[in-house]
Amino acid sequence: MEDIKPGALINGIVPDKPVEVVTSQWVGANTLTVIFRDRDSGVAERTLFRDDEARLSVAATGRNWSFEADGELLRLVTEATRIQLAHHFDPYLAIHTSRVMPLPHQISAVYGEMLPRQPLRFLLADDPGAGKTIMAGLLIREMAARSDLDRCLIVAPGSLVEQWQDELGNKFGLEFEILTRDMIEASRSGNVFSEKHRLIARLDVLSRNEDLQQKLLDADEWDLIIGDEAHRMSATYFGNEAKYTKRYQLGQLLGKVCRHYLLMSATPHNGKEADFQLFMALLDGDRFEGKPRDGVHSANAEDMMRRLTKEELLRFDGRPLFPERRAYTIKYDLSSQEVLLYDAVTEYVREEMNRVARFAETDGRKKNNVGFALQILQRRLASSPAAIYQSLKRRRERLEAELSEVMLQGRAQGLRGAYEDVIPDDFDEMEEYDPAELDQVEDTLSASATTAENAEQLKIEIATLQGLEAQAFEVLKSGEDTKWTQLDRILDDELMRDEDGNRRKLIIFTEPKDTLFENGGAKLDHGSAAILAVRAA
Repeated sequence: MEDIKPGALINGIVPDKPVEVVTSQWVGANTLTVIFRDRDSGVAERTLFRDDEARLSVAATGRNWSFEADGELLRLVTEATRIQLAHHFDPYLAIHTSRVMPLPHQISAVYGEMLPRQPLRFLLADDPGAGKTIMAGLLIREMAARSDLDRCLIVAPGSLVEQWQDELGNKFGLEFEILTRDMIEASRSGNVFSEKHRLIARLDVLSRNEDLQQKLLDADEWDLIIGDEAHRMSATYFGNEAKYTKRYQLGQLLGKVCRHYLLMSATPHNGKEADFQLFMALLDGDRFEGKPRDGVHSANAEDMMRRLTKEELLRFDGRPLFPERRAYTIKYDLSSQEVLLYDAVTEYVREEMNRVARFAETDGRKKNNVGFALQILQRRLASSPAAIYQSLKRRRERLEAELSEVMLQGRAQGLRGAYEDVIPDDFDEMEEYDPAELDQVEDTLSASATTAENAEQLKIEIATLQGLEAQAFEVLKSGEDTKWTQLDRILDDELMRDEDGNRRKLIIFTEPKDTLFENGGAKLDHGSAAILAVRAA
């Protein structure tokens, strides 16, 4: 019986023909369980005893160790096992299996700061341009290689979700889906977060939808959640009371439904220590609980975050990653006409702001809208004569249309304002708007929001705007634009040419589109100068 081994041909197990042994297993010293293959009846099993040895004979000996399974399947299994254990032998596996050439600060962030932390609660706050998306991709791929990540959720502003999907797919081979309304409605279980393991979601889609937030709570725990542009999930103190925005409450929720939580922001600190500690409470609510008091209560967050400025970012050879940053402020004096216009518009804004104060208790929404509209006028006044002229003109035309409607309908008071349908309740939501939506909101506000409560007050404000508009038009027609004149001199400065005398590339940022079209479209003519005028939207 000791000769009955896998692969052997044995006579006597079935009558009149040999069978091939597939496996054999001893049960004690005198009993053997045999699984064999019969050419006629297929695979069968038989238990043999010592008393059966007399009728058994070996037609062909087998092998102690035989393998007849699919060799290709074995290769796949062993390769999968090798990859699963690869991080034990290659500590930088994600780097070697990705289409990126990471820089020193990116490697140190992933392998020195984040991977050793279990669980991860971390703020990555390097300067813009440091490649925080690359670091996040390396982290995801390395954690997946170490069998520490299966479910991953990335929450980013709406304008960045496609960029996240492209970079993770092209550079790291990581396939993420973007959460859409169709995906939510097509969910078989009713909870898309339970069905999808790698998702990218828009920040405000989650923060404004309580139903989705409940589904996040009901779904399985996420291995890693990454919050991009995390400073948008900030809160603030008013006196001793903390004001929690919808985004901040979402940030708190995300921290409860994951093992590892990574926040990324180049501007996490707004200069107020109390607000910063509220922000850090997203990562550790116990440690950063309560409002700090000078000399009494403060919490050090250095062990939970990393921040490197552009000056600290180096290449492998020690050379700076970015060229030296030199900032200059050019001062200039306004012309007499510009000074008069500036003073007149400023006085108009000041008077309107004083009127706004009375809405503090009765109509806080109108107070905020009018105040924001006046701030827009101030910014455009500082931009260019073209910007303030067009803004005053649009405001005067919009208020005249409102006055005509009031007179036509015979309403003496209760001006509604055409802006109420386009202005969000929470101004923080405007950070999610694309440039076209932001233009619509700002143009509508600056042109429509008014403190006037009846037709007579509206007529007075329109008359004031007519005078300001005429004054701005005179400045525009005169061609006196001191800021542009100063810029024109800078363009011809020696700093604008390199060592070989060639003109340097130059980008000019401006916020109002009226300034861009007036100055950028008509005046930027410096021969072969590589000048690009764009909006800082």
